[in-house]
Amino acid sequence: MFTGLVEEVGSIESVEKRGDGARFQIHAKLILNDIKIGDSIAVNGVCLTVVEQVSQGFTVDAVEETLDRSTLGRLKFHSRVNLERALQAESRMGGHFVQGHVDGMGDVISIEPKKPGYWLKIRVDDELAKYFVEKGSIAIDGVSLTIARAEGQDVSIALIPHTWEVTTIRELEKGDRVNIEVDILGKYVYKYLHPDEKQGGVTLEKLSEYGFI
Repeated sequence: MFTGLVEEVGSIESVEKRGDGARFQIHAKLILNDIKIGDSIAVNGVCLTVVEQVSQGFTVDAVEETLDRSTLGRLKFHSRVNLERALQAESRMGGHFVQGHVDGMGDVISIEPKKPGYWLKIRVDDELAKYFVEKGSIAIDGVSLTIARAEGQDVSIALIPHTWEVTTIRELEKGDRVNIEVDILGKYVYKYLHPDEKQGGVTLEKLSEYGFI
């Protein structure tokens, strides 16, 4: 479990193809002071497990489904990524509850200055859009944000200067794809109101990635 408050922007040092998955070596500084093998790290909003510690960084594996359902499959040498360690029980609860289980991807429609910050608009498919409500929470590339407007398939976010400065959102351009995780509470409410609608299931790959098998 995470909060969506990015602790550090790291960079991809290497990408190694492993079967249908991939292994990423990530350069970091701040979050290295207490991580160990087996810890969960949110990388651009995707919960991944530390499998190796290296000088000035760490290594994580991603299975095929994760690469297909997120933007991780597009990462390359020197790509910059948002990093957050898992929430501790005694931590202050800023942001909102973020699982690190990306629900899908969205496309940046526009990003414009709007004093004192910026206005970001993203388009998603109907499967995600149904969960959005104005003033509700959303995680974009692992960043906890508040929805300013929800209009059909478009969701707009008002970004404060701090968020712009300390995350990779400042590097986004029109047409870029981003990871989207909808608010878990919204998913539960929707499921309660639509009990017969088919939902995505749990796979062996998911259980393995999250450390259960």
